[in-house]
Amino acid sequence: MARGASANERLAAQNRRARFDYFIEDTLEAGIMLAGTEVKSLRGGKASINEAYAGPQGNELFLFNAYIPEYGQAGTYFQHETKRPRKLLVHRRELNKVLAAITREGMTLIPMSIYFNDRGMAKVELGIAKGKKKGDKRETEKERDWQRDKARLMRAKG
Repeated sequence: MARGASANERLAAQNRRARFDYFIEDTLEAGIMLAGTEVKSLRGGKASINEAYAGPQGNELFLFNAYIPEYGQAGTYFQHETKRPRKLLVHRRELNKVLAAITREGMTLIPMSIYFNDRGMAKVELGIAKGKKKGDKRETEKERDWQRDKARLMRAKG
């Protein structure tokens, strides 16, 4: 289910703190329904998904609290709402699996990145995640520091 990084894919927004704040169990690629000005604004790369989350609303999946700024070259009549809920497009089987994980296991859906695939379609990479506690975050930071020091030592030795 995870996507491979292609040379043609262009990143529009990324949640860098997601792996620090959550244990990512699985990833899922979903399409996103956007208005024309939202697509133009995303291509500019000024979107923010740091405080965004995905969740069910009725029988569908939506992306909440994602900030896509207004497109400057469009008139005021054609502008979109910057933090509106946006419908995510997933297959029914994937939706059922995700909804079961959310309700039964206490997981959350975190948007990891928004990007354009090689066909020019906007996609969202969602992480099915469980929140980290403070001690887990410290452990992650210690592990990252040790890996950095180890690489530095290996470079210095040989």
